[in-house]
Amino acid sequence: MGPALEKMCHSLGIYHFDQIAKWTDAEVAWVDEHLEGFKGRVSRDDWVSQAKTLASGGSTEFSEKVSRGDVY
Repeated sequence: MGPALEKMCHSLGIYHFDQIAKWTDAEVAWVDEHLEGFKGRVSRDDWVSQAKTLASGGSTEFSEKVSRGDVY
């Protein structure tokens, strides 16, 4: 997640992977609708599954790119 999307999530009260990991389908739909400029991103990028991995200490393809300095 890039800086703009992170800031938007914070404005919605979303700060931690463990929050996202617990979302229901209804919560995913709500957030998908409220991310201005990023509508549908939660479902498209399967945030819940990725958040479960990250919250448990694992890594995702994107988090590994960030760790290597390939993004941001």
